[in-house]
Amino acid sequence: MTKALILVGGYGTRLRPLTLSVPKPLIHFCNKSIVEHQIEALVNQAGVNHVILAVAYQPDAMIDALHHLESKFGIRITCSREEEPLGTAGPIRLAKDLIVENGDDSDSFFVCNSDVICEFPLKEMIAFHQKHGQEGTILVTKVDDPSKYGVVVAEDDGKIERFVEKPKEFVGDCINAGLYIFRKSIIDRIEPRPTSIEKEVFPVMAAEGALYRMKLQGYWADIGQPKDFLKGMHLYLDSVDKKWKKGQIEHDDEIPKLAKGDKFIGNVLVSESATIGDGCLIGPDVTIGPNCRIDDGVRIQRSALMEGVTVRSYSWIDSSILGWESTVGKWVRIEGLTVVGQDVQINKECYINGAFILPHKGINNSIHTSGTIVM
Repeated sequence: MTKALILVGGYGTRLRPLTLSVPKPLIHFCNKSIVEHQIEALVNQAGVNHVILAVAYQPDAMIDALHHLESKFGIRITCSREEEPLGTAGPIRLAKDLIVENGDDSDSFFVCNSDVICEFPLKEMIAFHQKHGQEGTILVTKVDDPSKYGVVVAEDDGKIERFVEKPKEFVGDCINAGLYIFRKSIIDRIEPRPTSIEKEVFPVMAAEGALYRMKLQGYWADIGQPKDFLKGMHLYLDSVDKKWKKGQIEHDDEIPKLAKGDKFIGNVLVSESATIGDGCLIGPDVTIGPNCRIDDGVRIQRSALMEGVTVRSYSWIDSSILGWESTVGKWVRIEGLTVVGQDVQINKECYINGAFILPHKGINNSIHTSGTIVM
């Protein structure tokens, strides 16, 4: 399989204020852009050599990022630009000429939702797709409370019978995980207009017996909002830890090494260019990006620090995301799912609880009320 279409057209409103500075797919998740996680898996596991990005928001920034990723992975990356939001199926039709262009003899292609982070069992998906021989394969994941989702109901062999939206009675516990393999013939099912693949395309395919599901073994998360971003970070770091312990490492450059030592508790990922002072306690579930500076006596847990963040001495950070080049003063306490945008300066001895702080702001007073937006 040589091609993959990644759906990156959303505006990323749920991850604001981070997406006010950087398109959502380029935000670093565990020190690597979200889209790079997906491209890396597509290249290393499935042999994809042409990635198509369905882009609507901040296309120039996405295009600028392509050159680095093309060079790094030795593949071709192109953009299919939406002039208007086309839903989850419309971008597939829009990219038709790129998907079916001459010289590509592959019958099928991948489609990925850019919010998804998981184990990416792409080799297994290809084998399953080829075995059943039908038009489409959906990756599904098991959830504890299916009443909150659209449930995929299928036979034992994986043939999908129907989809049930937020069922009041139990009909199954598997939901769409946002990763697909399709034959190119699916393009002709999609009209050139905003279209939902879940509501308009999949039910017809299922009725024809042309759609199968494969169950995901391992973690999965939709990381499109802060709470789920941090949950996905926990699941990813836990998966990395288990792989190292079991020796299941196929690509040393793909699986990062976790930080070890007296300063760290649980699973922590620290960029090689970051510095951490004396008397710090970091973890569990923390990622610290490139060129971050953590001064003495800092406590950080369940949080993500983007590139260039500075945390001054004796500050406390819990369950929060700090944007690029932001500075946290001495003796600051940040908690309650706070999200700090780019280049924010938080003065010493402030208390921040569950706030959303837009880029380039200076914070001189405490914020006690959760949900406060600083514009």
